[in-house]
Amino acid sequence: MIATNTIDLHIHTTASDGTLSPAQVVRTAHELGLEAIAITDHDTVSGFGEAAAEGAELGLEVVPGLELSSRYGRIIHILGYYVRTESPILGRVLESIVGERDERNRKIAALMAADGLAADYGEMKRRFGPVIGRPHFGQLLVEQGQAESVPQAFARWLDKGQRYYLPRKMPSIERAVECIREAGGVPVLAHPYQYGLEEPALRQLIEHCMDHGLLGLECRYSSYSEEQSQALLSLAREYGLAPTGGSDFHGDSKPNIAIGSGEGSLAVPASWLPPLRNLAISTKKRR
Repeated sequence: MIATNTIDLHIHTTASDGTLSPAQVVRTAHELGLEAIAITDHDTVSGFGEAAAEGAELGLEVVPGLELSSRYGRIIHILGYYVRTESPILGRVLESIVGERDERNRKIAALMAADGLAADYGEMKRRFGPVIGRPHFGQLLVEQGQAESVPQAFARWLDKGQRYYLPRKMPSIERAVECIREAGGVPVLAHPYQYGLEEPALRQLIEHCMDHGLLGLECRYSSYSEEQSQALLSLAREYGLAPTGGSDFHGDSKPNIAIGSGEGSLAVPASWLPPLRNLAISTKKRR
C-alpha cells in the first residue's frame, strides 16, 4: 500500500535497462497514487519526453532526470534532477558514455557468440532499444538456458571476474557532478551505502563531490533500513544537502523492487520535492 503524499525519484524504464516503457511507468505510478516521479535512466534522458506527455495527460508530475555512471576509484552513480534534457553539454557527455558502452557491449556479444550463444548486437538494439546494458545480456542468457534469472546470470556470467564481464570507461565523478550542474540540474549522490564505504570514506566522498557542486543525498532507498535512512538524513542535514529518495525500480530485472517502494517512515515524502525544484531554479539562474 502506497502512503499518501509520497513520491519516487529513482525509476528506470526501457530507455535504459528497465522493462516498463516510460508511459507504462507513469501509468503505474498514477494508479498507485504517487504525487510525482523522476525518470532516472542510466546515462540517457531519451525516455523523458514520452513520460512527460503521459504525465501531462494523467496530471502526474514527471521530473526530468538521469543516473550518470562515474568513477572514483570504483563506480559511483550520480543522480541529476531537473536537467535541461536538450543541453548540448549534457548531450556531448552522454554521447561519449554511450559510444564507449556500445564498444564494450559489442565485445561482450562477440565473446558470447564465440561460445555458441545467440548474441547479435544489432539484433539486441532492435529488440531492446538504443541503450543496451548488462541486464539485457542477462536476459539473453536466461532465454538460452544459461541461468534461471537475470541476477543469477550476473553472478555466473556478467559480474566482475566472470567470463562475460568487461570493464567500462566512464567520466570522473568530478565531471559527472559538474556536467549535471552545467545542464541546470541538481546533482545527488545515489544510494550512498551501495559502495561499501565506512563512514570516514563516505564522508570523504560526499565532501569531494560537494567541492564540485553536489547538492543532494539519496537518503531513502528501497533496500535501506530505517536506521540507515536516519543516518543518511543526519548526514544530509549536517552537510546542508537536499534529501531525496526512490525505489530504483527496474521492473522484471529487479522483481523485488516496486515503484514507490518504502512504507511508513521509509516512504519518500512529497515535501522533499519543492526544495529540490527550488535548487534547480537557482542553478539555472546562475547559468
